[in-house]
Amino acid sequence: MSESNVYSWDRVCARRFARSFLETPAPPEEWVAVASAVCGLQAQILTAAELALGIRVRGATADAVRTALWSDRLLVKTYGPRTTLHVLAADDAPLWMAALRAREALMAEPWHTRLKLTAGQAETLVEGIAAALDGRNLTREELAGEVAGRVGSWAREPLASTWGECLAPAAARGWLCFGPSQGSKATFVRADQWIAGWRPVDPEPGLREALLRFAAAYGPITANDFAKWFWITPAQAQALIDTNADALMRVSVAGGYAWLPAGSIEPASQQQRESVRLVPQYDCYVLGSHPRESIVPGEARQRIATHGRGRFEGAVGLPVLLVNGIVSGIWERRERAAEVVLRVETFAQLTVAQRDLLDVEAERLSEFFGKRAVLRLGRLT
Repeated sequence: MSESNVYSWDRVCARRFARSFLETPAPPEEWVAVASAVCGLQAQILTAAELALGIRVRGATADAVRTALWSDRLLVKTYGPRTTLHVLAADDAPLWMAALRAREALMAEPWHTRLKLTAGQAETLVEGIAAALDGRNLTREELAGEVAGRVGSWAREPLASTWGECLAPAAARGWLCFGPSQGSKATFVRADQWIAGWRPVDPEPGLREALLRFAAAYGPITANDFAKWFWITPAQAQALIDTNADALMRVSVAGGYAWLPAGSIEPASQQQRESVRLVPQYDCYVLGSHPRESIVPGEARQRIATHGRGRFEGAVGLPVLLVNGIVSGIWERRERAAEVVLRVETFAQLTVAQRDLLDVEAERLSEFFGKRAVLRLGRLT
């Protein structure tokens, strides 16, 4: 195997970091290109997804991201990979919805059995959502009431659930995505009406494209990597890789092997420039990097396990400090009227150069939030 197809973990991490637009942010207003290249941005906490996108685009502001999402409709908030909430490139939404339908077909039990619904009730419910949202923008309560009025009172309870178990299947059909909020209330619209030029994609090619995009962004990947990221079994992921072997090329990683998209041209040695980045919780780089230990050292895992969401979700559940692509601290922000306070806990002392880069990173966040950034170092409680 040629030198260019042999990867150390340092090289793997450097490639993923660069492909995540953390080494070099994209040109101004390249929202669509970034959201597409990183396979979407997880959005259980929408402000975290906005920041995750913003730090990857030069000169980005929170207002500009929101304009791209709600006014220009270049982006869309909906159910994405793993059926978790995501901000996706709007043009990519039909592809990801197709991949979700393919994923559902792989599940051991259909989604409706978890809600104790029959297959007939499930179909009636999803079609009721489509009819209720036709040309309309409804809150969750309004949607539940409208669908219940159409198909029966039994539909109100599953639709009122904040977990969205029956909303994701409607989204996968192209019949639902999020609209602009009404105060603190989320609203829903028809995705195939909200997104201009909607063209449905079949499940099988959708799933293939999801695999290839993940490999491009977070490769080299193994079957286990894709299984953990997409929430399917390793056997199912391996079968998918085998089926699409013509579109992949095998490389060596630390004595084993993994996959990149066929024809990938990679430098034999990918050296990462000194970097310091503050990324939000559920950041796509952290979520996409498998095995997670490759970027979260043991000492970092131990500290993270004692703090906040880290107790349950590990590094993905916390805003983290990345030093040269490795999780090297945690942070939090407090927004005030005229400033944003950034409190950072480092797991090891920063060098003088790294400390200077942290100041630069704080200035980037100041630009994003449109407020003066105040940086404070110390242990977080």
